[in-house]
Amino acid sequence: MNNVWNTIYMILLGIVAIFTGEIVTFIMLGFVLVTLNNIHTTLKNIYKVTADREARKYWEVD
Repeated sequence: MNNVWNTIYMILLGIVAIFTGEIVTFIMLGFVLVTLNNIHTTLKNIYKVTADREARKYWEVD
C-alpha cells in the first residue's frame, strides 16, 4: 500500500472513531495496519533476494 493511501485511511478511521467514541479501537487498528505493512515489506524484500539469480548463490534456496 502507498503511504498516501495509508494516511487517508487512517484519517477516515480517526473521524469515524471520534464520532463513535471508539478511540481504543482506532489505535488498535493502527497497530494492526502498521504490523501488516511491515510484514508485507519484509516478504517483498525476501522475494527480491530469492528471485535474483546472483543473490541465490548466497542463500540455500532451490
